[in-house]
Amino acid sequence: MAIFGGGKQLIGLDIGTSSVKLIELKPVGKKDYQLMNLGIANLPPDTMVDGDIINTSAVTDAIKSILANLKLKTKNTATAVSGHSVIMKKINMPITTDEALAESIQWEAEQYIPFNINEVNLDFQVLERSTAEGQMSVFLVGAKKELINNYVTAIAEAGLNAAIVDIAVFALQNIFEINYPEYMDDTVVLINIGASITNFNVVNKGIPVFARDLTQSGGNQITEEIQKGLNISREEAEKRKTGAGGTPITPDVMEIIKTAFETIAADIQRSIDFYLSTGGEKISRILISGGTSKAPDFLNLISQKTGLPVEPLNPFKKVAVNTKIFDINYINDIAPIVCLAVGLATRKVGN
Repeated sequence: MAIFGGGKQLIGLDIGTSSVKLIELKPVGKKDYQLMNLGIANLPPDTMVDGDIINTSAVTDAIKSILANLKLKTKNTATAVSGHSVIMKKINMPITTDEALAESIQWEAEQYIPFNINEVNLDFQVLERSTAEGQMSVFLVGAKKELINNYVTAIAEAGLNAAIVDIAVFALQNIFEINYPEYMDDTVVLINIGASITNFNVVNKGIPVFARDLTQSGGNQITEEIQKGLNISREEAEKRKTGAGGTPITPDVMEIIKTAFETIAADIQRSIDFYLSTGGEKISRILISGGTSKAPDFLNLISQKTGLPVEPLNPFKKVAVNTKIFDINYINDIAPIVCLAVGLATRKVGN
């Protein structure tokens, strides 16, 4: 599991609960990118549970269906994991060298990882070498080896190579750093609301200081509430939620959606409150991605709940898009759901 690093360009492959998203970017100069390829394929229900792959063949088939329509020059990919089997924590440790830390991190991590340490892949990044207490600040991440192996296997069976397995919240941060340099001196909250998992990352002056995955908090929660409230099938509930195929979003559905939004907003507010209770810096704004972020009044509701400015996180704000190749209306429509894939596509290996 390579989480921090850089070098050779990769394809971004986001395997989400409801769909697989693939993005290929071309570096332009030292900091800029151009969109080269993109593809999206839906996944059958229950393919993914709590961020883990349950139906490997379904994921592999989805990836293959995307590849069939694209001409890619590389098979090396960066993908990301999230959910119950991923641990992210900022910890303080006695000051030491990176070499000594690499040797001792497994023993240090045992007190923070709620799994058998031998079943976990670990990585870390030193955030601050010396604090007022004579300690250093380290961001520790761990993911179950079985979880990572499931992703690597599904990708390999599609004919690709998982060169990097990242953590979803850090892919989100990549997008922020590329597209929003004007906020790099602030403390911001980056949120990606997926189908079943909400990724939450507080970034202070470009450094991740508090990150977590909110499970059972996402778009599927809204669909399930509509399904239960109206006693209809999941497929019909999804249509009623999105208005797909001209299905009208009726007042009773809107009421259910609003209630579900309140639940998601409360989850976000609790995470912000917890961060602030630990002495965190004052937050200036929230940037949100994910399909649910496109819903009417959702961003306003989050702003009202948190008392903070809220805006959509646009992965293509500073990524060049050739409008002779890509329909800009389509790009704007799918932008919220491909944020993680775009962030992953900026990852590199080799350094």
